[in-house]
This record gives sequence, C-alpha cells and structure tokens, in this order.
Amino acid sequence: MTQLTRRQMSALLLTLPLAARAQSASLRTVTVAKGLQHPWGLAFLPDGRMLVTERPGRLRIVTPQGTVGPAVQGVPAVDARGQGGLLDVALDPQFADNGWVYLSYAEAGDGGNGTAVARGRLQGHRLTDVAVIFRQQPKHGSSAHFGSRLVFDRGGRLFVTLGDRFSRRDDAQDLSNHIGKIVRIAPDGSVPPDNPFVGRPGVRPEIWSYGHRNVQGAALHPETGELWAHEHGPQGGDELNVVEAGRNYGWPVITYGREYGTGFRIGEGTAKEGMEQPLTYWVPSIAPSGMAFLTSERYPGWRGNLFIGALRAEVLVRLELDGRRVVRQARLLTTLNERIRHVVQGPDGWLYILTDNVDGKVLRLER
Repeated sequence: MTQLTRRQMSALLLTLPLAARAQSASLRTVTVAKGLQHPWGLAFLPDGRMLVTERPGRLRIVTPQGTVGPAVQGVPAVDARGQGGLLDVALDPQFADNGWVYLSYAEAGDGGNGTAVARGRLQGHRLTDVAVIFRQQPKHGSSAHFGSRLVFDRGGRLFVTLGDRFSRRDDAQDLSNHIGKIVRIAPDGSVPPDNPFVGRPGVRPEIWSYGHRNVQGAALHPETGELWAHEHGPQGGDELNVVEAGRNYGWPVITYGREYGTGFRIGEGTAKEGMEQPLTYWVPSIAPSGMAFLTSERYPGWRGNLFIGALRAEVLVRLELDGRRVVRQARLLTTLNERIRHVVQGPDGWLYILTDNVDGKVLRLER
C-alpha cells in the first residue's frame, strides 16, 4: 500500500466519521416547493419570496407557501447544454433601493461559450435595464465547468467563480485569461482598483485568484468577511479553500485527485512552493455544490458550522470549524437520495436546500 502523508491521513480521519456518525435522525425536510427543472441558484427577496434559477434558462419567483410563479421575463438567452445554462442568482446589497438582480449563465458566442454575468432591475415578473457586466474570456467550445457562484463582499464588490472548461485546464495557470479563475468586479462590471493584478501587463485585471478547477460553492465567512470556496476535483480531490487575493490554488499542477478512468497522477503531486493547500479535501469525490455558514440558533450547537451540498454523494456535509481548521465532519440527509445543488440560510434562520433534478425541490431543513 502506498504510504500516506500526514495531510492525507488527516483528511482520511476527517472523512471516516461521515458514514458512521450520520446525524440525520433529528432532522426533517419540509418540501417548500417542487416541480422545478434542475434548479441551480436561490436568493431570498426582502419580503421572504425566493428567486430560483432553473438551468434550462428560467428564473422563477417562489412564494413562502411554495407557489412557483411563471418565468420572469427579460432573462438573457442561455446556452443550456451539459452543465451549462442559467446558473446562480444574487441580489445587490442595496437591492431595496435599486432593485438589481445578478445572474450568471452559460453564454454562446464567437469561439463557443463561456460564463457571463448580467444584471437587471426586478419589476414584478420582469427584469428591465438588463445588461451584461462580465464575460469570461476566451469563449471555448465546451459544455462543462462553467462555475459559477456569485458572492458580494462587504465592500459591495462581486466575486464570480469560474471553471476551467474541462479541456483547458492548463489555462488555469495563465493570467492572461479568465479560465480557472475567481474574478472580482464592481456592480457595474468595472474593475476595482484594489484588485491584486491591476496594472500588471498581460494580466486580466478582474482576476482575484487562479489555479481553480470548477468552483460551484462560495460564501463569505460571517466573522472575518473572507471568501471561502470549494471546487470539484477530478477523480477525487474536491477542495475547500479560503480564497485570498492573488493566490495560486494549484490546479492542474498540484491536486489530490487523479485522471478519470486511468487513475494516473495529474501534474507534479499534491504540494508545491507558491501554491496553496486546501483546508480539507475529499477522496473519493463528493462533488460539492453550494455552501452556507450557519449564523442562526435554529440548530442548537451548530452555529458557525459550514454546510456543503453534495451532488455525487447526495448528502449535506456539516463541517465544524476552529478558525480555518476543519475539526470534524458529518454527513446529513443520508437517506434523501437526491443530488443537493445548493444550500442557503433563509431569513428565518432555517437552511434551505435545492435538489438538482427534473422535478427539483426547495426543501427546508428543520430540527
């Protein structure tokens, strides 16, 4: 047997309790809404209604009672193939005053497709003044690895997580493009002057961090304001990271994953000077998607925990933290048997879950 490194053994020990110590018995899921086609993103409106994206290209308004409204008009055309389509949704921090809603999606164009971000003002069941504020460059002919989560920082800047488009993984190390990056833009799409690569020749100034594979979960830490994100590994090697300005997260030079099918090593190993190590990683893959920090008291003893949805594993993963250290993990909802696409804390303090299915649901997790 191959000898495990201390870090690999630590990650294995963190993973062992997942199946053995499942803590779903005291939890119950309440179906809030159903009949959604591959829902992907969810954002709560100030009045308690929800904006939910469907990957084929529809934005829905869902009432607290579970009524799914007609498709919101004015949504940009999406390239709904494979993993592409309408992805995340976020409200402007000043939404109550300006009505801006932000959408990320797969956009077709010259050279193929890529992740784009548009914003529009929500007026009833219509978006007005719609404009594209960001386009991933270059576009590429692929139906995979678009990212993409939208997270506003405390200064009102917008993080957009992006993918490596699967077949262009080496571009994740190239700062002249947006492939395999997390970018940070102002609400109108302009570049914040304090971005880490502003003024550097040949570098895209929107870039915040690089060396990412496919980031489908991101959230601000409620105390520090840091961006935390997780990303899909290949065959194993899903990662959780604190994403800092200008840092290189290694893909595809270092990874804890392996090539699909063959199991061959990728890159140069699992560590290299100048490249960041994850807080934790998963082997085998759980296929993480969506994440939320719990700040409410709805679940006694769990405040401050991080919750991550899993597609392949079909569970909700709860992580207990000590600062940046993951001290314990547990798998919840082990009998749900549905792919979990996203998890969001609602204004009522409960966690809300999107299941990724042709008959997708909004579930409320109660304890």
